[in-house]
Amino acid sequence: MAKDTFLNRKTTLNLKGKLADLSRPALMAILNLTPDSFYSNSRAGTADDALKRTETFLNEGAKFIDIGAYSSRPGAAEVSTDEELNRIIPIVELLSKEFPEAWLSIDTFRAKVAKESIAAGAHLINDIAGGGMDEAMFQTIADLQVPYILMHMRGTPQTMQQQTGYTDIGLDLVDYFSGKIKALHQLGVKDIILDPGFGFAKTTDENYQLLNQLGDLDLFELPVLAGFSRKSMIYKFLGGGPQEALNGTTVLNTIALMKGAGILRVHDVKAAAECIALVEKTRSH
Repeated sequence: MAKDTFLNRKTTLNLKGKLADLSRPALMAILNLTPDSFYSNSRAGTADDALKRTETFLNEGAKFIDIGAYSSRPGAAEVSTDEELNRIIPIVELLSKEFPEAWLSIDTFRAKVAKESIAAGAHLINDIAGGGMDEAMFQTIADLQVPYILMHMRGTPQTMQQQTGYTDIGLDLVDYFSGKIKALHQLGVKDIILDPGFGFAKTTDENYQLLNQLGDLDLFELPVLAGFSRKSMIYKFLGGGPQEALNGTTVLNTIALMKGAGILRVHDVKAAAECIALVEKTRSH
């Protein structure tokens, strides 16, 4: 990969007055506050669990902790706004107090949850729906002036697997992001991270085609987040289940880094940190 690939890409984020540097790829650790997330080892059932997991994630090299209380796996149970808030807010308050160095991301598609989480101490919002499941989300992000992870998805977590099929998946995502980015910029949102949404409204083959075309997103000159961690696109192809998908995750993380990904969203921080270190080592020569 040419060393000038990233020269024009935005590499900083304003996290409530603190500057996050993405000139080197960063790790986002997954902290699930749901009882039914697809990978059971990622679930934090108590506040003590959340504290211990976050401490481990940070010690292993994570910069971002992505806190979610609504499972987006196909067929997951519906969670009310109040229940989502009841799960998230106490943990955000706890983690922001105990780990002030951590950048807390909130995995939600609801504007109310975004607003209350930021008030409780979170720094950025990770929206799987790209504003498509709450029309107030874009304006809320603009009002809050926090970074926004804009993900590609069709439909909802309950319907997305019936909404696959693309003429050219790379071009479709470019069109999708172009419109969303324009709308966000018009509202005054300054920090946007793009997430292609691996596993969301995409077949296994479409996921791999998208990974192959990941470099197409370079034209936006924005940070790109890749999230493959232990997903079915790995184990449906190789066999096994989420428990056996770490090696496949590392391979896909490596490919994504070589194609320009600036953030890896993962369950296994240590393995991903080693992946980044080795890829960066190749770029230093």
